[in-house]
Amino acid sequence: MVEIREVPEADIDRALELAYLVFHDRPEKEGRERHHELLRACLRIGAYEGDAIVGFMAAHAFRLSVPGADLPCPGLTFVSVAPTHRRRGVLTALMGEMLRRAGAEGSPVAALWASEAAIYGRFGYGSATQGATIEIDSTRPLALRIEADRRPLRLVATADPKEAVAVVGPYHEAARAVRAGRPTRSERRWTEEWLIEQDEEDEELSPPRIIVLGEPGAPIAGYVLYRTKPEGDTGGVRTPGLVRVDELEADTPQAAAALWECVASLDLTGRVTAWGRPADDPLLHFAADRDQVRVTAAFPALWLRLVDVAAALTRRSWAAPVELVLELTDVRLPANAGRFLLKAGPDGATYEPAAAGRAPDLTLDVRELAACYLGGTRAVELAAAALVVEHTPGAAAALDAGLRTALLPHTADEF
Repeated sequence: MVEIREVPEADIDRALELAYLVFHDRPEKEGRERHHELLRACLRIGAYEGDAIVGFMAAHAFRLSVPGADLPCPGLTFVSVAPTHRRRGVLTALMGEMLRRAGAEGSPVAALWASEAAIYGRFGYGSATQGATIEIDSTRPLALRIEADRRPLRLVATADPKEAVAVVGPYHEAARAVRAGRPTRSERRWTEEWLIEQDEEDEELSPPRIIVLGEPGAPIAGYVLYRTKPEGDTGGVRTPGLVRVDELEADTPQAAAALWECVASLDLTGRVTAWGRPADDPLLHFAADRDQVRVTAAFPALWLRLVDVAAALTRRSWAAPVELVLELTDVRLPANAGRFLLKAGPDGATYEPAAAGRAPDLTLDVRELAACYLGGTRAVELAAAALVVEHTPGAAAALDAGLRTALLPHTADEF
């Protein structure tokens, strides 16, 4: 019989062995030690059969930027079930316990990155942000339609990650409030994930480099975090030197243009790649040649779960007045299910059971509401896909208008 319970610190290494088995991973000693330390700070739930761990799930204690607010949000990670125990309800039991704890601790939302997109919808998670991979042909100067910010650019030393975090950390934290969907990034996460010297996925990449824009002594106007790889030869075919942009943040399009222009002009390189860029990245508009700047992939990024729908809807801001009756289904958390009257606008929101006999304007599952919650998915598109039922003409568009944000939600913080 499988029992769901917390995983004590003494069992972290055994839980990691299960995760490595499931994800076909074999980290070196340094990577294992880093994962161990990371999990010490997480909530850890295990499925035990006797003394054996046959399922595991952990959660970071994040806060997530949502429109107008910052909400507690467990970030699920290391989700794994032993190959001998698949399709036996282990993942369902782990997820049920994690969601129960999230609700008990007052977290209106939970989030994860899906290793397999087909899995998490059935647990009420919706794809709430989208990411894009951008590639720049940097064998020639980057052509721009706008004038780049000409304030000075300077390197920030990363040999001491804490000093680098002191420069860019506050800027990143301020940027979280501008664009929804971003989890908090602790100093440990900066130093052990973003600024770790050796990239786990590609040993040929350089240590991280940071370039900031702005006058010395003044607040920075943006930064780019990147790694490089020298020119190579694959099967007799020359591969140009690579710049991999891990993060680029800027105050203005002109500041962003200066940073993109900089990384696209690095000596001995001919290609820039940037994974996990927002779908509304200004680069895609101010680049003068879209054959030079291409989107090579687009994908679901952060998956969101509304744990307490009422709290989630009433604690975010709303862009336009909305008054709708929602018929909501939620098979995992029945307290969320039912017919509710949503009244929301710039002055706040209420979400209460609808009066008896009042007909719904929209019928949808909590998964679809989660996908729309940050403003990154439009209810009208889900209605066109027959995933939202619109009983009152214009109801989906009205919900979209209320949920709309100036910038699309986005994060590249994979966890």
